[in-house]
Amino acid sequence: MELSTEHIKTANVEDVILRRPFHPALRGTLCVTSHHLLFSDRKNDASWQLLLLRNIDAIEKRAVGSSGTITIKCKDLLILQLEIPGMEECLNIASSIEALSALESVIEMYPFFYRPSHLSLHGPWGLSSTEQYYNQTKQLWNKWRVTRVNSDYSVCPSYPSLVIVPRDVDDEKLVQSARFRQGGRFPVLSYCHHRNGMVIMRSSQPLTGANRKRCAGDELLLQAVIDGSELGYIIDLRSAQQAQQTRVTGGGFEGKVLQESLIKLVEACGDLSHNVERWLSKLENSKWLSHVHSALSTAGLLAECVERDGHSVLLHGSEGTDNTLVVSSLAQLILDPVCRSLSGFLCLLERDWIHAGHPFQQRCAHSAFSHARLKQECPTFLLLLDCVWQMCRQFPLAMEFSEALLLRLAQEVYASNFGTFLCNSEQERWTEVARDMEEVQEEVWGIVKKHREKAKPEQTKNTSNTHCETLTPFVNLVDELTIL
Repeated sequence: MELSTEHIKTANVEDVILRRPFHPALRGTLCVTSHHLLFSDRKNDASWQLLLLRNIDAIEKRAVGSSGTITIKCKDLLILQLEIPGMEECLNIASSIEALSALESVIEMYPFFYRPSHLSLHGPWGLSSTEQYYNQTKQLWNKWRVTRVNSDYSVCPSYPSLVIVPRDVDDEKLVQSARFRQGGRFPVLSYCHHRNGMVIMRSSQPLTGANRKRCAGDELLLQAVIDGSELGYIIDLRSAQQAQQTRVTGGGFEGKVLQESLIKLVEACGDLSHNVERWLSKLENSKWLSHVHSALSTAGLLAECVERDGHSVLLHGSEGTDNTLVVSSLAQLILDPVCRSLSGFLCLLERDWIHAGHPFQQRCAHSAFSHARLKQECPTFLLLLDCVWQMCRQFPLAMEFSEALLLRLAQEVYASNFGTFLCNSEQERWTEVARDMEEVQEEVWGIVKKHREKAKPEQTKNTSNTHCETLTPFVNLVDELTIL
């Protein structure tokens, strides 16, 4: 597969000065390729990859005499500056960067062109699957089943082809429930607690409308989850205002506030006034830590419902693809030692984010620097990583991974050599670009698992078995978790 070079007006420029934070300025040759910026330092005459163009969020051009300066602001929050001799060359480079960093077609992105020497196109994709999770969880075998009702993605375009549902509910009732939920995301199993068999279900919001409509199939599905228990819980992650708006408009997107919060947070971090009070004021006004606090406290509540009260819970927000996944994932980290191991954590991300239909392509189209009008961008996955980092800080010996893994994931989700976070759903991944997906079967999971080798020995010396044994005094973290 080849990508047209029509966007490259000037392929390389000599005598470019590169300025990076915490590094001395370098003079050398800048090259633009279809997917990368390359820079060659004259001192060692070695070309090296400066930046994956997909990582660029915004650029700023400035004329300085007959030369020009390009400031590159990246999605991973790195800021670079290029001083380019010749204004025409500067404008050409800037135009190429803007065009190539904004490619929207999935099959034009770098994972389809990346060919590492160890690439293998054989073997299964991913670390786990719905069927594997079902087969490994014995508590599910009697009362739950794997359904193929969504095998052609017609019931719910954002769900995977296989989901786990109560055995007593037939597929016809599932279809009824899907019609009653935004985007067709009917309640499905997210997690089964290994100690008492209680479950966490997740879905999108019900479309009750102004007349407060009901759905018999949806109610039957929820009743089957309770199955003889006195009660179950529903945790609604929407604000009262969001819930009221939904009844009027029939749906909504929940991520705009979080995106604006990240923008304000990055602005606060870039404040050069060195005034502590001003910094703290900007940090508070960003409300980012409020979102972190809310997610952790809600996850703690969810874990208490399952562990202490011994009841199953349905969790939903608006679309069911953002905050719902954050809270569900955090609760599983609190409840289940397996999820706190390295492989277990990666399986959790794959199961509850990639398979569950988090729209990575839309949410990560831009970060905090972009001047483009916000559409579906939202740093939900970054919020999850920050919350996990907070838990790692409180329980450094409870996790089999360190912040190095979280940082790597934060970079990979915005711009990666691999196809793990491509597309918005399984349907897009395996129907719209199915013939090309085998070419990107090399996944980021194999790379991030090497984190074990690079981290400090005391952070990785535990195997999964011994790691779980160290948590025996508190098999879950409910009793120990301190909310900010």
